[in-house]
Amino acid sequence: MKEIEDLVQISRFYGQDSRYVIAGGGNTSYKTGEKLWVKASGYSLAAITEDGFAVLDRSKLNLISEKTYPADPALREEEVKNDLSAACITKDRRPSVETSMHNAMSASFVVHLHPTLVNALMCSQNAEKATAEILGDKALYIPYIDPGYVLFKEVETRIRSYKAKHGAEPEAILLQNHGIFVGADSAEKVKAVYSEVLGKIEAAIATPLPEEENGNACPSGVSAQKVIPAIRMMLSRESLKTLKVASNALTSYFGRSEENFKKISRPFSPDIIVYCKSSYVYVDGDSEEAILLAAEKKIEACAKQHGYTPKVILIKGAGLVAVGDNAAGCNVILDVFQDMMKIAFLAQSFGGERPMTQAQVDFIDSWEVENYRRKISAGASSGRAENKIIVVTGAAQGFGEGIARCLIREGANIVVADLNEAAGLQAVQRLNELAKSNRAVFAKANVADVSSIDSLMEATVRSFGGLDVFISNAGILRAGGLEDMTPESFELVTKINYSAYFYCARAASRVMKLQNRYSEASYGDIIQINSKSGLRGSKANFAYAGGKFGGVGLTQSFALELAPFRIKVNAICPGNFYEGPLWSDPVNGLFVQYLSAGKVPGAKTVEDVREFYMSQAPMKKGTAPEDVAKAVLYAVEQTCETGQAIPVTGGQVMLS
Repeated sequence: MKEIEDLVQISRFYGQDSRYVIAGGGNTSYKTGEKLWVKASGYSLAAITEDGFAVLDRSKLNLISEKTYPADPALREEEVKNDLSAACITKDRRPSVETSMHNAMSASFVVHLHPTLVNALMCSQNAEKATAEILGDKALYIPYIDPGYVLFKEVETRIRSYKAKHGAEPEAILLQNHGIFVGADSAEKVKAVYSEVLGKIEAAIATPLPEEENGNACPSGVSAQKVIPAIRMMLSRESLKTLKVASNALTSYFGRSEENFKKISRPFSPDIIVYCKSSYVYVDGDSEEAILLAAEKKIEACAKQHGYTPKVILIKGAGLVAVGDNAAGCNVILDVFQDMMKIAFLAQSFGGERPMTQAQVDFIDSWEVENYRRKISAGASSGRAENKIIVVTGAAQGFGEGIARCLIREGANIVVADLNEAAGLQAVQRLNELAKSNRAVFAKANVADVSSIDSLMEATVRSFGGLDVFISNAGILRAGGLEDMTPESFELVTKINYSAYFYCARAASRVMKLQNRYSEASYGDIIQINSKSGLRGSKANFAYAGGKFGGVGLTQSFALELAPFRIKVNAICPGNFYEGPLWSDPVNGLFVQYLSAGKVPGAKTVEDVREFYMSQAPMKKGTAPEDVAKAVLYAVEQTCETGQAIPVTGGQVMLS
């Protein structure tokens, strides 16, 4: 049906553009005389298909307009919900709560959005007057009314009055502190109306948004890794939280002072309450310790006053912090609140911002429909590493990517740390296809450079809020005997496989110490992906084996030093991963190197080398990333082992 194809197209057109839709909000519809198709709850406009629309019988839907409902708001809204359900032909899809308003407009297509520009006007002190001046008679302005049946009836009444006065329905209906409805008999006409409305509002803006409103980081005076991991633990008393930090021109402006923060200290619209709740915290301090003291007091005060810990914290000099039950939730909170910042900034062109009243906030907070939206948007993940923040170095490909793949399936948030940016970004894309409410991000890192590792820690904390597990996996191998190995190759192998482990452990342990200081139940894990060559010598491979032997020594020493801080340090010693590029690369792989070095007596081909090594393991198999990931999970889950070198070799190397 062409009209439904048009409905899908226009839904995606607006749903994929953050200027119009944040966090999958808004809804769209198409109607005939008999049926109405409207976006179902829980579906995002950005990727919606025909299956994402609830279909309703309009003859039954029209009864809602005629029926008399109880005066009690809770009973009334429950009855309306049941009547909407009764009108629904597609019983497996819950129709939008605003379905009746879509039905009240006679236009075939109705598109309801929350554009930033529109809400800058609708959430301002002079909303009504400015709307009349900017849009004239083409638009119908509705003052704020609690959403649901009462709002629908008010809109229905005002549409009739408007039609009686002007001879036609309004092209656009603007709702104070809410958004806009546009109706037309074609999708193209809807786009034309939106373009005209937004163009006129934009022309009336006196001060445009700062240039850096796109989220690019601004210089800040506070290192996130020195405060955010502690705040994460303050917020994780009941369950482990994920945090995300944004720094840009808007966060700097509103974080500059308590006075500036007051402009965004109360919600402007129902959507903000759904995702960010209604109480937000501002923290200022002249040192990291002062910031932590202030944050702890304000978090406790918020919990005591409101019954929940804040989802939004603005820290002067650090940025905007989103607090979510998972990474996906953090991203939504950050998007929604940053949009609120834009609205507050632009609303100054229309007399200043106008937040919702406490009574309006209380209604939204307790409304069943919005609680349902919270539940749907929250998402879920489950696994042995749920909500853990895990850095895997050298994870752009090969063994590291394989370990990351296993851990993201277990609910972990993964930082792919690698020098190869192109491969790293591709790996992140593949990992996120496996994720649920958890996420993977890329951070360019050189494990042999101390400043690069510090940047990696900062990026990790800004992306997820802390660090639970650091997997030192990046490594290189240069095979060769005493006469073949150059000093340069020996030093390079040692720096990457041995020295870099020290650099990484030092940086990771600093974050974990801070985190554990604020939670007696928290443990950190530093895990080196070592090798069977770290447990016994390796002919014509002494540079690699020496570094790995040293890695076991570092592991035991780090474990002794960090145990009082509840940081466990273990090494996983895999056998050979024959399918990975380390072994199978046709140019530089170990099969090729070992053949050239004469490491396997009598071997004439790469296949001869392969068969020789496969025969070494009693289990007759190589070690896959999945095998190592299971050992990693064991090391993380237990709290009684540290300083261990755990072999995963198919029996090729057995401890004695």
